[in-house]
Amino acid sequence: MTASTATTVTNLGVAMFSVADQDAAIAFYTDKLGWELRGDTRFGENGENRWVEVAPPGSTARLALNPPMGGQPGGGGIGVETPDVRAEHARLREAGVDVDDVMEGPGAPTLFMMRDPDGNHLAVVQVP
Repeated sequence: MTASTATTVTNLGVAMFSVADQDAAIAFYTDKLGWELRGDTRFGENGENRWVEVAPPGSTARLALNPPMGGQPGGGGIGVETPDVRAEHARLREAGVDVDDVMEGPGAPTLFMMRDPDGNHLAVVQVP
C-alpha cells in the first residue's frame, strides 16, 4: 500500500487527441458528431502553432485536437456519455461515422465504440 496524497485537482478539463490535420479533425467533430468548436487559437513566436478545442454541446470538458509530437496521429481514447446509445449509434452510422455494433452485457453499461479519421477511439456509453 502507498500513502495517498490529497490533490487540489477538481475536474477533468481537457483530454487530448493527436490528429494529422486539425482542420479535417474540426470538420469531423463538428459536422459529423455535432460537437461545438470551443477554441482555435494561434500561438508560438510567429503563430505557427494552433490550440484547437471541441466539445459536445453543454459539456464542461473539452477535447484538444493537436498535431502529433514525434509520432503518428491517433491511438488515444476517451469515453463520452449519452442518455440514448441506440439513437446516437443510428445517427452516427447514418452520418458515415466508423461505428461498431452496440454492446450490452450483465454488469456493464450499454455502449459502442467508434473511431475518428485518425484512429482515436471514442466509447459512447449509455447513462441514465
